Amino acid sequence: MFRRREPVPFAFLVEADRFRSDVTPPPRQRASSGEIAGRWLLGLTIVAGLVGALVLGTPALSTPSGTPDQPSQAVQGH
Repeated sequence: MFRRREPVPFAFLVEADRFRSDVTPPPRQRASSGEIAGRWLLGLTIVAGLVGALVLGTPALSTPSGTPDQPSQAVQGH
């Protein structure tokens, strides 16, 4: 592979490939049982809200299946 001899504008990017850090991230702590229960409760509340909105909103979005037998008074002109 051919290497450039002249300096490049962002030489630190070229050297970043060779850099290795000796810093390791701290180990992740396990969530407590209270945190897990809280996450489950939050998820269950969100799902219940979406299902409730769907159940309550479905009748409002449906069209009437039949035509009314009597026209309204506004149509009759009274």
